[in-house]
Amino acid sequence: MRELCFAAANALALPFAEVADLARGSRGCLFTFHRAASADLWEKLPNRNFHVDTSFLDKFLTYLATNGWEVVTMSEAERRSASSDRTGRYVNFSIDDGYRDTFEEVAPLFRRHKVPFTVFVTTGIPDGTLPLWWAGLEDALLHRDRLILGTQTIDLGSSEERRNAYQRIAASWDGPDAPKHYAEFCAANGIDIDAMHWKHAISWDMLEELARDPGVEIGSHTVNHARISSLEPDAAMVELQGSRKRLNERLGLDVKLFAFPYGRSGDCGPRDFALVQQAGFHTAATTRKGVLRRGVNRFRLPRNTINGGHRSLAAMELHLTGLTGAVTGIVGRG
Repeated sequence: MRELCFAAANALALPFAEVADLARGSRGCLFTFHRAASADLWEKLPNRNFHVDTSFLDKFLTYLATNGWEVVTMSEAERRSASSDRTGRYVNFSIDDGYRDTFEEVAPLFRRHKVPFTVFVTTGIPDGTLPLWWAGLEDALLHRDRLILGTQTIDLGSSEERRNAYQRIAASWDGPDAPKHYAEFCAANGIDIDAMHWKHAISWDMLEELARDPGVEIGSHTVNHARISSLEPDAAMVELQGSRKRLNERLGLDVKLFAFPYGRSGDCGPRDFALVQQAGFHTAATTRKGVLRRGVNRFRLPRNTINGGHRSLAAMELHLTGLTGAVTGIVGRG
């Protein structure tokens, strides 16, 4: 039923998108996601919507090539949006934060398709200073049948029970005390917190290899996955400049791309766009839905987040046509 709804919406949206192409020129669509997993693993994951099924991603990349969409870097997407070229359709894929599966699952897949991608790195992850409590919690729920949580012992059976447990625990931990809750959880359950980090985190060695790949573009995603709008200007600049400086020094780059860790319309605004520019970046990406058209502000580029549960080409077409961006703009959820 959901697939039929997506298809019906596409049938309505596609003619409007094509008319807009004639009037406004080339159309670009930026996609983003965080993690990736094989289809068999995806089915079992307690936080599976945070992961893209690699078999679906493989299918989507084939679909794009078959239907005349060119996969480009974000730098090239921004360049095209600023040009007078009125033809062509293009997409970019960016992977946020910096997880091991970006190196082990995503990079090989994109290489097989011979297309580029962008990685936005939260430098606290390869530095080992940012606790990946959400990844560690999910791992424990996936692999253990009994866990100690505070004064309780919880027994886990089906994948659905594990998904429900993840949602319940993550919601109760979410906030500034999450690392503390996670450390106590690891201690109670005999989990090596450092080993768990490196089971899921991308390393500097992996990033160095990616940086040498001409098909990989690397940008900044702050030091601590910070909400820039919640910080005073000086603290925001520490996050922005600190991440850029660390990437430049460690990888020998001149990083010009930035992506807001919290990028919806209520999470970043004109002050934050100006700070990003002052920090030395050329471009900033948000998570406001929509498509790229000529004249878009290069410090508020729209990106469409791929929810792992939306394993549907029809759902992706809603992003490609710009319909999801139009709808979220109307309801104020962009």
